[in-house]
Amino acid sequence: MATKGQKTGMRGVYLAAAELAREGWIVSTTSRSAAGADILITTDDCSRTYSIQVKTIASGGPLFLLGKHVKNTKSPTHIYVLVHIKKKAEVENFDYYVVPSRSISTVAVPANKKWAPNGFVVHKDKIAKYRSNWSQLGNPSA
Repeated sequence: MATKGQKTGMRGVYLAAAELAREGWIVSTTSRSAAGADILITTDDCSRTYSIQVKTIASGGPLFLLGKHVKNTKSPTHIYVLVHIKKKAEVENFDYYVVPSRSISTVAVPANKKWAPNGFVVHKDKIAKYRSNWSQLGNPSA
């Protein structure tokens, strides 16, 4: 049985995939057991492709939990999409932070060892400039 955290993570993947499709990308989710990329995207002519790692929070917390490989996974074609699911008075809205892997590796800090041994976190204030910044992927139709 999936935990609440696993369900939140799955939801974040599909929310990010829907936004990427809305932006005009061809989107494919990977197996949930695959390491590294949760989503693969490409242009219509396959001239540009990206791997996407999705991390999701469903609370008012100020930080996202990242995996132990965040400091070493740096590629111009690997992007993190951090999804914040917010709920106020039965209405949900979402913030998306579209952060290049090279950038997130510089702002990620070690997580509290009690709840995430070997993991890292990133504070939302450190990635604020990436909020809703889908344009950095470029125009998928160009």
